[in-house]
Amino acid sequence: MSKETSSGKLLRGLICVAIGAVIWFIPAPAGVGPQAWGLLAVFVATIAGFILQPLPLGAVALIACALLPVLGVMKAGQALEGFSNGTIWLIVSAFMFATGFIKTGLGKRIAFLLLSRFGKSSLSVAYVMSAADFIIAPFTPSNTARGGGIIYPIVNSITRALGCETNGKNKRTGAFLMYSAYAAVITSACIFLTGASNNVLANTLTEQAFGQSLSWGSWFMVSIIPGLLLTIVTPYLLYKIIKPELTQTPETLALAKKELSSMGAMTSKEKILCVIFVCCLLLWATGSIHHIDSAIVALLGLSAMLITHCIEWNDVTKQNGAWDVLVWMGVLVNMAAYLSKFGFMKWFAATMAAACAGMSWMTMLIVLCIVYTFAHYLLASNSAHIAAMFIAFMTILVAAGAPIIPTAIILAILCNSASFLTHYGCGVTPIFFGAGYMEQGEWWKIGFVLTVMHLIVWMCIGLPWMMLIGMF
Repeated sequence: MSKETSSGKLLRGLICVAIGAVIWFIPAPAGVGPQAWGLLAVFVATIAGFILQPLPLGAVALIACALLPVLGVMKAGQALEGFSNGTIWLIVSAFMFATGFIKTGLGKRIAFLLLSRFGKSSLSVAYVMSAADFIIAPFTPSNTARGGGIIYPIVNSITRALGCETNGKNKRTGAFLMYSAYAAVITSACIFLTGASNNVLANTLTEQAFGQSLSWGSWFMVSIIPGLLLTIVTPYLLYKIIKPELTQTPETLALAKKELSSMGAMTSKEKILCVIFVCCLLLWATGSIHHIDSAIVALLGLSAMLITHCIEWNDVTKQNGAWDVLVWMGVLVNMAAYLSKFGFMKWFAATMAAACAGMSWMTMLIVLCIVYTFAHYLLASNSAHIAAMFIAFMTILVAAGAPIIPTAIILAILCNSASFLTHYGCGVTPIFFGAGYMEQGEWWKIGFVLTVMHLIVWMCIGLPWMMLIGMF
């Protein structure tokens, strides 16, 4: 490593420390306790570390985790709670599913089957993956399980089949296919009540606080027109922004058919993994019946792959990306959760309510939707976002005269849309980011563009559509 590089990293590290120190020593606003303010200082410094990267993400997160008890912000047990988070283990398991798809050859087979029919261009492949997620989403009430356990292994295999490399050949094609598949998972979560667990949480909170329920039909009626527009527009927009090297690929059709022929019949390991895969899909889809957590279903699938030798334990330990995500995502999710527990998010919501006093409820809805969406920079989980801010913002808007059901639906939908903002936006995000085709800075820039597009569509098309169908 050069002296300049070392000096640059040291400077970036000192900037992160300075940012945290400035917040730490600024007196906490009235209504914010010292613990919450101290945690905010460490959290913001950690986010700065993620952006400037004086050290790898996992190292930055580990340092933050160690400092929390030392600074008296959290107890040691509290600082380590994030590593027991079920979503984090669901993410780790998704990486292992991808390993199983690669090692057994099942992913390669599925990839070539798709490419043999729709592989004439990278854009057509993106639309096929988007359609696949749209079909699966209503039956998989966890976008982390759906995206990480189903969509990611397939698109990962497709990028490999097309010869995409994270640091070389066809990198932008890999980035386009990976990000467009991720965008499809998030958009489907917006369209279906059962497309994400945080949607169900929003429904539960609405019932508890206001005595009204968000039915599957009313959610779908509200979301389908703007949601379909986003589903159609997003892959093309990403195609124009990312500019994949492989555009028209007619030779892929012939190549895929040749490769399928050379692979021959399915092996026993492929068939076993197929059974495991389908069983996990069924268990994820029927979670409301058997009440087995999505993460436990994923770990059962991983256990089955180990027992049947679809993968070996060495394959698990070699998954550096999975364990890296476990560290930085576990720490970040935990800090975001404790910002809510320590009352910071409640204070933030109350401050926004005071700032919006005197507005009409529709104006207030638009303003608070924008604030609510971009507040996701401070959150690393959609469920945490709903838990921290949903009821507070709902209470403000309903008191101002906003109708309960459509307001609840639009806030719940925008929680999903906000996932694009960062590489830690929700449980499924680190899985696709971890593929390594896109740098963090580019991920944030594209995510900001998509989030703004979602906001414009939901505000300018979604709200008028809701009025047209009599929801407002």
